[in-house]
Amino acid sequence: MEPVLIGESSRHRGEISDLVVELASRAAGFRRSLPEGLTAALANLVRAMNCYYSNLIEGHDTHPVDIERALKDDYSADKRKRNLQLEAKAHITVQEWIDAGGFAGRSVSADGLREMHRRFCELLPDDLLWIQHPSTHEWMPVKPGELRAHDVQIGRHVPVSPGALPRFLERFESAYGRLGRTEGIMAAACGHHRLLWIHPFLDGNGRVARLMSHAILIDRLDTGGIWSVARGLARNESEYKSKLMACDLERRNDLDGRGHLSEETLADFTKFFLRICIDQVDFMERLMQPDRLRERLLMWAEEEMRADALPPKSNNVLEALLYRGELPRGDVAGLLGVSERQARRITSALINSGIVTSKSSRAPLYLAFPARLATRLMPGLFPEMPHDSNT
Repeated sequence: MEPVLIGESSRHRGEISDLVVELASRAAGFRRSLPEGLTAALANLVRAMNCYYSNLIEGHDTHPVDIERALKDDYSADKRKRNLQLEAKAHITVQEWIDAGGFAGRSVSADGLREMHRRFCELLPDDLLWIQHPSTHEWMPVKPGELRAHDVQIGRHVPVSPGALPRFLERFESAYGRLGRTEGIMAAACGHHRLLWIHPFLDGNGRVARLMSHAILIDRLDTGGIWSVARGLARNESEYKSKLMACDLERRNDLDGRGHLSEETLADFTKFFLRICIDQVDFMERLMQPDRLRERLLMWAEEEMRADALPPKSNNVLEALLYRGELPRGDVAGLLGVSERQARRITSALINSGIVTSKSSRAPLYLAFPARLATRLMPGLFPEMPHDSNT
């Protein structure tokens, strides 16, 4: 699977290094621009978004509103939809573990990748743990966290034999595990393809590769989980998949690196991946511009207050949370100039609406971004909920 990175002598190395620097700068700037309370709220929504787009790449369309329902154990009566909701819930559970630091420092380790696969697959319904062999049509069980024991073929690519998997994963870990910052960020792209090329598991390799890249970017860029490369990959799915396939090609000539596989195609995919990352940081930063988000948030609050769904002055609490990031409950009455009783009524209504959250009945208030309001508050994040969707 050599080369595993883009060599210093590659004509693409300078451009790729520039993209890494730009991504690091943009990601850091965006993270610094948000109050910590807002970062946590956004990360929760991005987790559902990341899951939605990763599922979409796999051909599974489970809207974030249905994903959010699954997180509250509200499942569809339709077995297929319920299975996809459980799949989405499994993805989010694993990503929460990654975002909380459970995968820190192990994102390219063989043991870590097996643990990720195990954690995901153990939460899946049995119906989703079987795969049909393309040649024999035999149904084979997908065993959580276990390397495949069968030869497979993905399109024209024949991954390494089952017996060679431990050796290739050992090389994968040694190649990507001790890198400087620039090459470490580059590994989110290069390692993404090389893991798919190895194809360690019978099924779930694409999802594991995307979660691995997400984890590498968290480690290397301290992203806070507030943007997702999966959205960009899904919106450019045909290009994403064609560039991945191109990386399976062998070295073509003396100008194409020194490894068995083509360095040119790996460089092309790396540039594509890094540009997608930069584009997604820019997209989320535009969505979260305080003045624009304030306008959308307050417009929604005004409509809710006119409909008597929220008490008067609820908008003032939301505006304070937007700029402060958090608000102690005891400050609400003074902020609004109302009695303690009325402050509790407003607080309760906002929490019940899902737009405000709190860890306990005495803990500070934070903004939340429920999936059902995402198309209003963050247009373009994901498609509107279909009117005929029913759970």
